[in-house]
Parts: sequence; C-alpha cells; structure tokens
Amino acid sequence: MTFRDQLPQLRGGLFLSDAGIETDLMFNKGIDIPEFAAHTLLASPSGRKVVADYLRGFLDLARDTETGFVLDSQTWKAHTHWAQDLGASEEDLQAANRDAIAFISGLREEYANNQGPTVLNAVVGPRGDAYAPDSEVAVDEAEAYHAKQIGWLADTEVEMVTATTFTQSSEAAGFVRAAMAAGLPSVVSFTVETDRRLPSGEELKEAIEKVDQLTDGAAAYFMVNCAHPDHFAHVLGDEPWAHRIRGIRCNASRMSHEELDNSEVLDDGNPQELGAQYRDLKQRMPWLNVFGACCGSDLRHITEIAKAVAPQ
Repeated sequence: MTFRDQLPQLRGGLFLSDAGIETDLMFNKGIDIPEFAAHTLLASPSGRKVVADYLRGFLDLARDTETGFVLDSQTWKAHTHWAQDLGASEEDLQAANRDAIAFISGLREEYANNQGPTVLNAVVGPRGDAYAPDSEVAVDEAEAYHAKQIGWLADTEVEMVTATTFTQSSEAAGFVRAAMAAGLPSVVSFTVETDRRLPSGEELKEAIEKVDQLTDGAAAYFMVNCAHPDHFAHVLGDEPWAHRIRGIRCNASRMSHEELDNSEVLDDGNPQELGAQYRDLKQRMPWLNVFGACCGSDLRHITEIAKAVAPQ
C-alpha cells in the first residue's frame, strides 16, 4: 500500500492524528525523553512498547470513529542539527529514521482492518529551536540541509513528510524543494506566537504565500501546530491563502512558547473547550479535515475533537 502518488486526505473525509506525544509521555506517564527526541525511545523494547501503546489509543479511536488517520513517525529531532546533543552519529540518525518508519508501518499493519486509510507520515523538525530560531535559514541552505533526512526517509515505506513546528518561510520553502526532489509529498506546519505571528515575525498569511511562491505551490497543504486556537483562529477565514490550510494541531495550553519552555508542570487545558474551538474553526473553514493536537494534549483531547468535528 502506498499513498505517495495521491494522499487520501486531499480527497476529503475526516482524518485524525495523535496528540502531544512528548508532553503526554513525560508528564502523564513519567517517561524520560532525552532532549525531547522521541525517536530515542525506540532504541529499547520498553520504549517501543510505550510508544506503541500510546499510538494504539489513537488508532483505536480512528477505528471506532471510522475516520482516516495520519500516523506520525518519531523523527522530529532525528536530524543532524541535534546529533551532538544526542551523542549520535550520522549513521545512528539514518538508522533511527528508517527504524521509525518500519515501526509505524508495523502498527498500520496491526490496524489493517480500520475502515479509514492510514497514511505513514514522517515528521521533520526545524533546524534549531522550534520556539526561538537561532538564525534565518536561507532557502538553498534549508534545501541542502533537509535533503539529507528526507533522502533517508525516501528509501522507506513513508508516504509523506511534514515540516512540523517550522518557524520561518525560507526554511519551509527549502524543505518543500527537498521533498520534491526526493519524490515525496510534503506538508508544512507553521507555529505561531500569541501575537499570531511566526517566531520569525512573519504573518501566517505572508509565510504561506511566500512558500507557495518559492515552490510553485508544491506543498500538498499547510497546517498550524503548537499554538492554542486563541493565538491564531481570528486571522483565518475564507481567503485563498487560508484555503491552503487543511490541518491543525493545537496546544491544549494558552501559554506562550516561552512560558511552556519554562514550565515544570503540565497545562492540559480543557479538552471539551478545545474540541468546541475546533468545531468553530471547522464551521468557519469547512475544508479543514486533518485534526490532531500538540503540547499538553493527550487522547482525551483528540477524543473530544473527533466528536466535535464529526459530520452532524
């Protein structure tokens, strides 16, 4: 099975994804995740079981609600920028990327009887801090950098790649170009601050339009993640650039990125309220059809979101 040539979520229908895996496992389950790099958990049988059990909860929900599912890999930090912090060689990271896709592929086989399609998605994080970018990354530099990890992923069963929590349009455009060269469909998911702007200072509209301009509209679609709906929902509406957004993965917390970074306790917000906010966005933007969540969220939040956005 492969959806590389035609992502099923582009044809409509409801698709779920998972929640804030790192914050859920660390705060709710007491699991240590070195450097917030979830792929490191797959190196041990106990860690693989923890991640598998976490993902099974969401796959069960997709089965029970008869929705599609975008099944993410744990590869957000499995690229060379983090090699020194993780004490990993390039060969280690290459193996980790391939293993992560084999891992989620096995879970998909386990849920082969789910009515909705399950899409294997490789998550790629930005080069640098996702809350406070170290510097501007030029398009050509970003393309060369992300081509390495995307090249590792292209040799696996993965069916799409998503740039998650990206902070600037130039790096996102380079990512999309690298994915094009590797023959993989790509999605860009930007994060925004409480002032609705990307950490780079760009407006969401500006960033999406710039990426499309620099890549001839090559991204399959865009998303917003790692921000509460209150931080950006008011700028979305029935405009051409907003029609490029197909998915959202919001934080449960209203905290700013700086506050989240410095918090020693989990702010899990209100799952019912978050679901209602997703419903409001879905009513305003009926083309939205990919729904997950991010920091502070867990299966409770996705369950409420699934109920809130289900066809009435």
